[in-house]
Amino acid sequence: MLPVLDIFIVLILTASIFVSSVDLTTFPPALSQEQESNQQEDTLTIMLDDQGDPPRLLKMLFEPALQDLQDKHPDLDVKLDYRLIPYLDLHSSFLQAMANKTSVDIMTVDYIWLGEFVEKGLVTDITNYTKDWGRASDWYQANWDGGSYNDKIYGVWTVVDARGIWYWKDLLQKAGVDPNLLKTWNGYIEAAKKLNRILRPEGIEGVHLVGAVHSPDLWYPYLWMLGGEILQQREGHPTKDVYWFPVFNSSAGLNALSFIQDQVNAGIKPQKEHFWGKEFLDRKFAVMIEGSWMPTNTQKFVPIQDFEKRIGFLPMFPVPSKGNQTSTLMGGWEFSIPTTSTHKELAWKLVTLMLEPKILTPWLVEHRLLPTQVTIGEEESRFNVSSLYPYYDEMISAIPFGGSRPSISEYPLIAHYIEEALNAVYYGTKDPKEALDDAATKSAIILGWKS
Repeated sequence: MLPVLDIFIVLILTASIFVSSVDLTTFPPALSQEQESNQQEDTLTIMLDDQGDPPRLLKMLFEPALQDLQDKHPDLDVKLDYRLIPYLDLHSSFLQAMANKTSVDIMTVDYIWLGEFVEKGLVTDITNYTKDWGRASDWYQANWDGGSYNDKIYGVWTVVDARGIWYWKDLLQKAGVDPNLLKTWNGYIEAAKKLNRILRPEGIEGVHLVGAVHSPDLWYPYLWMLGGEILQQREGHPTKDVYWFPVFNSSAGLNALSFIQDQVNAGIKPQKEHFWGKEFLDRKFAVMIEGSWMPTNTQKFVPIQDFEKRIGFLPMFPVPSKGNQTSTLMGGWEFSIPTTSTHKELAWKLVTLMLEPKILTPWLVEHRLLPTQVTIGEEESRFNVSSLYPYYDEMISAIPFGGSRPSISEYPLIAHYIEEALNAVYYGTKDPKEALDDAATKSAIILGWKS
């Protein structure tokens, strides 16, 4: 997900809209039957990531969809209890709300949480709803699959982000580096050496290498482009018969981590702190692999109309050789319906209306976000977004090659073990094979393969 501001705001849509601040760290317990009888039965409770901009979902998604719903069903009188929570607090706040059996009707779920929420029985199986809806084929396949768990659908992926190579054109020119060098592993390292030699005396690093907690996210694309996977399903699990098994320590994983080691050996320094592209826009780095949100964050640094003149973009990660297909990591969030919802069908109707291209596309364009729907991403009638969002077409082109992280409940700990493996290679305490084998052994244990 994109970084968010730490704001606690509740917007309640009734006959008119007003704003009041509340403490969302504690949710009230479920209402008694007597209390519920005094409530509006057609009030939907919406629990959302605040997107760093509290009104952005309300004004351009929920309000138009709600109006459309009222127009289609004049017999309904629907109101929204609209609760916004900073992303970093959303996971824990949702778990607390579910523990208190608080009725929540629509929720934004980071797709990497989906498996955990399904295993805990917190989100509704909407498979039959989606079959009746009949729009699954409108999604990029990887994005549609991101809403499934154990062959059932629990969410609809709404917004996606992708990562690629950003570079300052003038800094590469100053160092005599052709941007095409950045496309291959050997060229990337050669470019880094040239950039460091010319730019380090000025306090500018040539190439950014993520050493922060999410470093595995920037390693997976190298694994995928070599045909590797993070996990595979295998038979013979002691308790589940067929279950996920760690395979990231394959030959593909070893080669992918060796490329990271080669970067460190070439003088590229892992960066423990990460500011989601600000460090690049501050011109502390000439090259950075970062997300599609970069143009959105640029206004203080480069006027949007000058962005493509000054900053270059390659919709790819470096590949081992020109014959390899690149890959990227996709993030994003989806709409789900919690199991505590008392208005599941009504909530689903509202979700489907928000996902209609006529409502969703203007919102994506306004906030420069990438679509999960082929019908939006590849239609010519997307409000001339290409002229409004630098490198939009290039970013869209990367989506079909994107991979996603496992959504199982054990994944966060597996990612932590992979992070430890990366750190061991960054700082020379283990070689790539030992580091990955150790991480895979620990992962197998928490997945239940070993005691």
